[in-house]
Amino acid sequence: MESAWAMRYLRWFLPALLASATRLIADPLVIAHRGASGYLPEHTLASAVYAHALGADYIEQDVVLSRDNVLVVLHDIHLDTTTDVVARYPERRRADGRYYAVDFTWAELATLTVRERFNPLTGEPVFPDRFPANGVSFRLCTLAEQITLIAGLNRATGRKTGIYVEFKEPAWHAREGKDLGANLLAELGRLGFNRAADSVFVQCFDAAALRRLRTELKTELRLVQLIGTGEEQASLLTPDGLREVAAYAQGIGPSLRLLTRPGADGRPELTTLVRDAHALGLLVHPYTVRADSLPADLPTVEALLDLILQEAQVDGFFIDQPDHGVRAVARLP
Repeated sequence: MESAWAMRYLRWFLPALLASATRLIADPLVIAHRGASGYLPEHTLASAVYAHALGADYIEQDVVLSRDNVLVVLHDIHLDTTTDVVARYPERRRADGRYYAVDFTWAELATLTVRERFNPLTGEPVFPDRFPANGVSFRLCTLAEQITLIAGLNRATGRKTGIYVEFKEPAWHAREGKDLGANLLAELGRLGFNRAADSVFVQCFDAAALRRLRTELKTELRLVQLIGTGEEQASLLTPDGLREVAAYAQGIGPSLRLLTRPGADGRPELTTLVRDAHALGLLVHPYTVRADSLPADLPTVEALLDLILQEAQVDGFFIDQPDHGVRAVARLP
């Protein structure tokens, strides 16, 4: 009887104890969102270099496939919100008026110029005070190029900055005849990333695609289930949903808005999401802190970071301005 009780105790409480121990041993990870995207055009090599220089622990790479199956670092399946594709290839738009990376070879994509994210209908920048469209030339890069760059910086500086890859819309790629998940694992393996101990996380919003990486493609890499605020992912936030996630992933990446709710005094109060995830041994890496786009009830980036780090006790966080994150972690007791 005592032995059975002890086994139940370990099964219920050991994950929480391990999560707490991990949190005590390791500082929260500063994850540079699309590189140092608050300062330089997102996902460019320059943005990755600056994120590394600012002290980010991990640098994020969103990836899509080109027509010739090259993994390209790009946040969207479209090209017309960050590049000059409309001017260079006006005839390549689809019937919906959009330009898709999968319709171009890597050689063609490499000719495009990248600028700060903008509204494709108006041409106006999404963040007006960020890097201006001033004639300085930036370009797209491949996943291999960016990983090789980070590895070179690590060697030259003695740092161990990791990579944090999100594969974008795998179901859409499948409809285009492309296996994004398998291509990603093959490329990461070729570059030396295939073990759980490697400095890489792989994330996705598509739960079925993540489960396939673990069960069918047998990856050992650490997987993170992204969770947005839409109704289609609400089931992942329930106790049963989180338990299902814990069966194939090492962590969750929730929207910041899922961590808090309005408090009676006008200050946000925490939901139970971080505590619930930690109880199952799941890491929590919310997205995205932006110093120039803050919640109305948290008027400074320092207040937002102190809330998620000191009160919520997340295990890492995505941020557009990594230097703010590095300073916030340094303030922790």
